[in-house]
Amino acid sequence: KARRGRGKVRSEGLLSKQKRSRRMKANDRERNRMHHLNSALDALRSVLPTFPDDAKLTKIETLRFAHNYIWALTQSLRLA
Repeated sequence: KARRGRGKVRSEGLLSKQKRSRRMKANDRERNRMHHLNSALDALRSVLPTFPDDAKLTKIETLRFAHNYIWALTQSLRLA
């Protein structure tokens, strides 16, 4: 039977280089994504009122605190 596909059979070395290149690009994208996420969380932390100014909230604590803070502000507006 004739082979179906793109035509040429790629060598193992070329496949290995391509896999390595794809992995490096994926790692770079993930690293940039995490840098952007951390920057956004830092910006969110800067507008949230915290009692000890030197205590840094974790990611999940920041999100929960922001959610509760927005809820409390909404409730105070409803009551006013």
